[in-house]
Amino acid sequence: MSAKLSLVLLAALMTSALYLVHVQYESRRLFAEIDRAGAEARRLESERVRLEVEKRDAATSLRVETLARQKLSMRSITPAITEYVTSKEGAR
Repeated sequence: MSAKLSLVLLAALMTSALYLVHVQYESRRLFAEIDRAGAEARRLESERVRLEVEKRDAATSLRVETLARQKLSMRSITPAITEYVTSKEGAR
């Protein structure tokens, strides 16, 4: 009877040891994954800040005016080139 009990306890001990090793491995794997996710979050935050700075830079009125002049060949309005349109029907 004692031999059977010893074998059962030995099997339980081995199962417990294997489970402990598995849990430690899984814990290390998850910790490494958390580290990678944290690094990715820091990288994305840095990218977001950089893009916000670029967005603010691109939205300045001077930048918009420069692009309008260079790429769209637009010019500022002056009274000399302003045309007034009047309606034949008049205002109602």
